[in-house]
Formats: sequence, C-alpha cells, structure tokens
Amino acid sequence: MDDVLRKLTLPSDLAGCLEAARSITIPASRAELYELSLGTDGADTFDVVFDVPGRGPVKEADVVRCRNGIAVNYPDDYIRRRDPDCMRIGDELPSDKPRFAADHGPFAPVKAETLEWLSRQDLVVVPFKAGGPRYGSPSLAVVPKNTAFFATALVDLQGFVTFDELGPFAPRSVVYLAPPFRHTHFGGRQVVVHDRTETLHEIFAYNLYPGPSAKKGVFSALLDIGTHEGWLTAHASSVRVTTPYENETVIMHEGASGGGKSEMCQDLRREEDGRVLVGTNVVTGEPYAITLSETSRLEPVTDDMTLCHPALQRPSSGKMAVADAEDGWFVRVDNLTRYGEDPHLEKAIIHPDEPLIFLNIEGHAGATALPWEHVLDADGKPCSNPRVIIPRNQIKGIVDEPQEVDVRTFGVRMPACTAAQPTYGVMGLMHVIPPALAWLWRLVTPRGDKNPSIAATAAEADVIAHGGMVAEGVGSFWPFSTNTKVGAANLLLEQILAAPKTRYVLTPNQHVGAYKVGFAAEWLAREYLARRGQGHVRPESLVPSRCPLFGFALRDMKIDGQQVRPSLLRPELQSKVGTAAYDAGAGIITAFFKSELQQFLTPELDPLGRQIIEVCLNDGTLADYLALTPLDVE
Repeated sequence: MDDVLRKLTLPSDLAGCLEAARSITIPASRAELYELSLGTDGADTFDVVFDVPGRGPVKEADVVRCRNGIAVNYPDDYIRRRDPDCMRIGDELPSDKPRFAADHGPFAPVKAETLEWLSRQDLVVVPFKAGGPRYGSPSLAVVPKNTAFFATALVDLQGFVTFDELGPFAPRSVVYLAPPFRHTHFGGRQVVVHDRTETLHEIFAYNLYPGPSAKKGVFSALLDIGTHEGWLTAHASSVRVTTPYENETVIMHEGASGGGKSEMCQDLRREEDGRVLVGTNVVTGEPYAITLSETSRLEPVTDDMTLCHPALQRPSSGKMAVADAEDGWFVRVDNLTRYGEDPHLEKAIIHPDEPLIFLNIEGHAGATALPWEHVLDADGKPCSNPRVIIPRNQIKGIVDEPQEVDVRTFGVRMPACTAAQPTYGVMGLMHVIPPALAWLWRLVTPRGDKNPSIAATAAEADVIAHGGMVAEGVGSFWPFSTNTKVGAANLLLEQILAAPKTRYVLTPNQHVGAYKVGFAAEWLAREYLARRGQGHVRPESLVPSRCPLFGFALRDMKIDGQQVRPSLLRPELQSKVGTAAYDAGAGIITAFFKSELQQFLTPELDPLGRQIIEVCLNDGTLADYLALTPLDVE
C-alpha cells in the first residue's frame, strides 16, 4: 500500500484490501486519470473486460478516444440507465428501503468477498469530497484499474483533489466498484449496496454505469450525513435571474423527475417570429402566443444536487442559502436531436476546455462526439439516457458563490384536462402557496403525465402511461435516501420553517387545462416572479384557488406590458374545461394526496406536520393551512 494511504484512518477491512492489492495507482492529476481510462498503452480504443467464473471473458463497456472526450458505451442495454430498484441496505440502521438480507442473505460475507476480489486486482484509488470541493466530506473511491473511466466520471462530478491537498483524514464515504459480481451473485441485475455506520457510508457498486453510484450513490451519502447532522441536500436546480432592469431574484426549482429542474436554467423558447408560444388548445388547435421584447438573464447556480449546508445559512436573513453539491453536471441530452437546438450547451460539449466524458453517445476514434448522436438500443431506437459530464467551470455564466433563495418553485407534469375527458391537469400557470402546502407537495412529489423519467419501475410506468400519478417521495430526493421517510419529512419541515422569507410557488408543465404548454408556464412564471422583485406578489393580486391544495391563484398576470389570459391562471374559466371537469380533476389530486399522506402519521412525525396532514385528510380550506403557517407578504 502506498505510504500516502497509510496516513489515512481507514476501516481495517479496507486497509487489508489495499495492503494486499496487486498494484495501486494514485493519479496525480485529472489528465493522468483520463489517460488511464484508455488503458496503459495510450490507445484510441479500450475494452473493459472481466473474467467471470463460469462464463469466461465478459465485455462490460468500450471506451473510445474522441476529439472532445471519451465515449463510453455498454453492450448491454440494461446497463445504460439506472435500475430504480438497485438500492439495497446492507446494515441494520433505521431505513425504509429494501434490505440486502431480504433478497440475498447477510451482506457481511458478500462484502468480505468483494474486498478479497478487489485485493487481487490492479486498483485505482482516488480521493474526492462528497458534496463538492468547498463544503464536502473527504471520501475515497476504490476501483479496478481497467475501469479508470468510472473514477474519472466520479471526480469530474465531485471535483478532482489530491491526497496532499486533503492531508490525513478518515473517509466519510467510500465507493467500491466490482462489476463481475453482477453476474456471479445477482443474476445480471444492477445492485448498489449501502453499508452505513454512524461515521462511515460505504457504497458497493456492482455495475459499471456511474448513475446509481458515482452520481446518486454520493447523493445518498450526503443525505445520510445530513440525517446525522440535521440538514438536507435538495434534489433541485437553482438559477439567478436578472431582469432587464438589473433586479436579481434567485429561484430554486424542485419536483419529481420530469418536473422541470433542467428547464428552469434554460432560456425561454421563441417561435421563428420572435413570439413566445404560451400554449395550444388541444381541442381547437388554437395557438396562444405573446410578445416579450426582452427576457431576463439566467445564471445557473445548481443543477441537480443542491447543498443546504448549515455553514451556508444566515438565519437573520430569513431565507435559505444554497450552493452546488457537485463540481460537474451529469447532463442528459436526449432532448438534443439535431444541431442548433441549444447553442450554448452544444458549444460547451463540442468545444470543451478539456476533454469530457460521454455515456451512451456514439464515439469514433479521432472524430468529434456529438450530443445528438445517441447510441441505438437493441430495438433500434435511440437510447433514452445519453449523458455528458460537464465541469461547472465550463458552464456559461455559472454562479460560484452561495446564494440565498428568494423563491422555491415546485414543478408538476400535468395531462390535458377537458370537459369531455376530465383529468388532474387543472393547475393554473402559477400558484402561490403557504409553507404548509409547500411541505405537503414535497412530501408527495407527484410524478405523472407520461413522464420520461428513467427512474420508474415497470408498475409505476404503467400507472403513469394510463393517466395516473405515482409519488416520488419526500422532496423528490427519496429515491436516493437510505433513511426513513418520516425522518426526512421532519428535516424538510424544519428547513422550510427556518426560512420564513423564502416564498413558495407551484407551476405545471406540459398542460394547463386544455392547453398544451410544454415548459412555457414555468418559464413565464420565472419571468413574472423576477420582474416582481424577489418573487413579491401583492395580496390584492391573489385569489384563493378553487382547489385548496393549489393555495392562491393570480387574479391577473402582466409581463412586459402584456396581459396573460386569466383562463390560464384559473383553468376552470376555460370554455373547454369548466367547473365540473375542474372539480373532478381536483378530486383526483386530493384523493391521491390523502392516500399518500397516511403513511407519515407515526409517533415520530413532528406535531406541526401531523396538524398539516390532518387538515388535508379532513378536507380543510386554504384558511386552515394559513392558520398553521401564514403566508409572508412583506
């Protein structure tokens, strides 16, 4: 074992593994690690192959050197995306997630076997800081040398650091990679095991796609650390919006997968004539567009994992402060199908300052990897999960300093609702809600309307495809949490109550009543809130929504001198919807909330949380929610 590793305070079994390892490479730079991704011979192509007992050599991935990075592709379609059922808990600490022992027996023997297998490999060991370079916790990754691309992906996401920069430390989390175990122990399935103690979170990844381990596995570790220390990492994007008059508003956007987190940081889309298409009536085919002479400037703050660390908070401000929990962004580019659809992103990908990592994107030696050339799955269709890892410092206009959040928006995918076919798609273009309702929406986090999410089980996908909703869980970070739902609910309520000056807004995407809107509602809400000055909306501009779960609707909305149709603010006013269809849709949402909220009524739930849930279960009014958590209107 290298002397630098002997200076660390390591678990005894990990120390023994490293002492026995055939060789250990500790890259001195990101460039060295990048080159290792193509093997030790400096070739332009490299196959990641393992000898699997009983099967012989198995190719898990191929790596190709392109002009702008390396393209990593997997022969097995199944490994090209995260299996939503891959998480298993290997310890006995409190958790509501499936236990490894229930499916495979005790984890301890498999853990010992994993470390023994790693001890017979040539290894790459890299340090990183889980939670980003500035506020993160020192951690380690231990991977076979022939999977160096995986380690490169991890440090591109978390930030490259050296052992010299960190000094001696006890790792707070460790990521281990052992791809052959997928075949020898788990029938070919993806399995990621989380083995926790009070001071260490170990992640055993038994598949080579970095999504559930190098990305979301580290998210799990952050959530676990926060559980012990009393804070959360949000599953959210955030952006600083500067109006044409130089007024700044910071918006943080949450929601289930497909809820518009990526879109919150994207420019508003215009038609060829420069107008903004707000929506198209699905019954009449009538388009509705407005003209905006100038829109606000967008400066991204966070993309996916949003750190709400205690060191960032300034209680006297009354607002929650955030920073990026990552040093690179795991960008999904399935929406790019041809040149010119997102010029800024395309420029960052095609002409990067340093070579990038591409996943599920076609790569040819010496050629440029293009973000719209998605590898084909076995059915001949483009892979739905093409990814590029882009360092933050290559994102145009990125904000590096922590920011205080003025408005927390929450996005929900909505189906079309008409009088002839009532659905739950009755949310108006924007709703202002009190903290109690903001908490309820985050407890349930509805996912629906044919969501493109890759994080859905077959049963969930079937429900959504047939017009139903499923709950993504607390704060939409629940799929990655290793802890308990009620514990997460309490932390989330505590976080909301600690920031009384941060405002809360609901915004739909895809449809508003009978109008197909895509993400235009979210973009217009962003523009409106920024122009109101840090999301301030006067009380006289608000009217109680017909559905209490929607809080307040806007009485009117004017942007750049143009009035938005009132029927988009209150869909019950649409001629093709009406009050009967609206009430039917509101009933669907209310019933769904009631069914999902019952599980939180345990003795461990915060007393105020219990009161808020009981208001919903008892068909309470907006006034009942306001009595528990008043709306800040100053």
